Amino acid sequence: MKLVVINPNSTRSMTDKITDAARAVASPGTVVEGRTADGAPASIEGHFDEVMCAHHLLREVQRARDEAADAVVVACFDDPAIGACREVMDGPVLGICEAGVKAAGMIATSFSVVTTLPRSVPVIEDLVRRYGMADRCRRVRAAAIPVLALEQPGSDARARIRAEILRAIEEDRCEAVVLGCAGMADLTEWLTAECGIPVIDGVTAATTFAEALVRAGLKTSKIGAYARPIQK
Repeated sequence: MKLVVINPNSTRSMTDKITDAARAVASPGTVVEGRTADGAPASIEGHFDEVMCAHHLLREVQRARDEAADAVVVACFDDPAIGACREVMDGPVLGICEAGVKAAGMIATSFSVVTTLPRSVPVIEDLVRRYGMADRCRRVRAAAIPVLALEQPGSDARARIRAEILRAIEEDRCEAVVLGCAGMADLTEWLTAECGIPVIDGVTAATTFAEALVRAGLKTSKIGAYARPIQK
C-alpha cells in the first residue's frame, strides 16, 4: 500500500515531522511518502492562506494519483480544499481535522480542540459542525502561538499547548483533546503523559483510517459531489 501525506504549506521541516508521525503508526508494508506543497504559504493561518495553498496542494494530489497512490492524507487541520482533492483522487483522501474529531468521538463522549492562533478557532468550529461533531465538542481553544513557532527550537510553544490542555480539562470538563495543527504531531505522547487525558493527533488518526479504508476496498465515490472535474 502506498500512502502519500501532503503538507499543504511550504515548510519542509514540518513535512518531515508529519511524515515521521505517519510512518510511526503505519502498518508493515505500507509505504508512506511525505510531500511539501512548494510555492504555498509557509504556514496556513486563515482563509487567505487556505486559498493560496490550494493550487499547490492539488498539484501534489494529482501527482499522487498519477503515481497510483492508494490514499492521500492532507495534513493541515483546516482540511483545505478537501472536496477538490477528492474530485481529483480515486482513492480515499482524508483531512486531519475530520479524522481527529471522529477518532475522539470513538473514545470519549466529549472533547476539546487545542489549536494555534485565535483566528483559527472559527474555521475549526465550522469544520466540527460540518463533520457532525458539534454536540461532542466542548470547545475549540487557541494556545496563542503562530504555527511556525512549533518549528523553532527553544520556543515556549510546547508549554503553552500543555497549559491550554490543562485549562480545557478543568474548564471544559472534556474527556479527550484533539490537537488542532499538524505541526503538533510530535507532541502527542508527551502531552498524553503530562496531562493524563487522551490526546489525539489528526495525522496519525488519518493515516490509520486511510489504511483501513484501502484494506476494505473503498474508494472515493465518483457519483455526485466528488465526480471528476469537468474538462474545460
